[in-house]
Amino acid sequence: MSRLNGRRAEAEAQGLRINVAILGAGRIAHSMARTLVAMAADPRYAGLVAPYAVAARDGGRAAAFAAEYGFPVSYGSYDELLADPDVDLVYIATPHSLHAEQGIACLKAGKNILVEKSFTANAAQARALLDAADGSGLLCTEAIWTRYMPSRAIVDRIVASGAIGELRSISANLCYPVSGKARMSDPAMAGGALLDVGVYPLNFIDMVMGGHGEVPVERVETSMTPYAPTGVDAQNSTTLYYANGVMAVSTSSMLACSDRAGCIWGDKGYVVCRNINNIEAIDVYGADHAVAEHYDVPAQLTGYEYQVAAAANAILDGREECAEMPHADSLRIVELMDELRAKWGLKYPFE
Repeated sequence: MSRLNGRRAEAEAQGLRINVAILGAGRIAHSMARTLVAMAADPRYAGLVAPYAVAARDGGRAAAFAAEYGFPVSYGSYDELLADPDVDLVYIATPHSLHAEQGIACLKAGKNILVEKSFTANAAQARALLDAADGSGLLCTEAIWTRYMPSRAIVDRIVASGAIGELRSISANLCYPVSGKARMSDPAMAGGALLDVGVYPLNFIDMVMGGHGEVPVERVETSMTPYAPTGVDAQNSTTLYYANGVMAVSTSSMLACSDRAGCIWGDKGYVVCRNINNIEAIDVYGADHAVAEHYDVPAQLTGYEYQVAAAANAILDGREECAEMPHADSLRIVELMDELRAKWGLKYPFE
């Protein structure tokens, strides 16, 4: 068990902070490192979290990473991280295919975990990871930042207010030309557009529908274009038909650029969210297509701070999951992505 789980009063009395270690030293790890440094310098978060350590398979790379961001500790192996009793929270920043194995190892070592999306490569891995977390007293939560951002609450309030009338349809897309990255096209690393970028429009739709699977999906229609060299999905489109009559379309690609828009359509108006991957602004339109309301989202450090703060507070409160992304939601999204791949006939070599 981590030293601070469920010990908020003790931590506050002694001025103790959640020590965060990053497992992995790739691109996303650098984004998290910048976030932790910014949080440590911000009065809103300075007393909550501390940038503590980084682990990589190469000690020199880890040391250089730590020096760049001023982390006091670096490790040349993941086992060294697991053995450090001062690590309170591990951010797992490795490819999808490694999340379950590394997450389970962290939990067995008594470490709380914040697991980069996609939570795991498939539902079987997700269940194994959640089984390890269940009853452990340790936090296990998925780091899909859009679930934790203030923009989520703004969208929820707009839809609930009746400003656009009754919800009828949703459209969300996220596309980046990233097929040149080796990880993205490698089936052994669960590559393809779906798990990397497609997970965002699916989550956007799920959040608009209230999360928690409250409205069941009755039918799924989907298709994809394979990436010729390796067979992973290069582009895909999915239509979800909900039991309440709402139809939602999710599109993602690792070949194209897109407007990244999230659109929510009602019978009296509609909402347009600019960039579902990190909402920049939200406009509400009436049936006359004139802007009725405009919302700017709060200024942020990097956008990652919300998930880190949620995880840190959950640890201090002794919770095993975050309300923003509970275990059931992570599992349901991975199960949906499994269903899509099954319809496409796409399996990863390790399955």
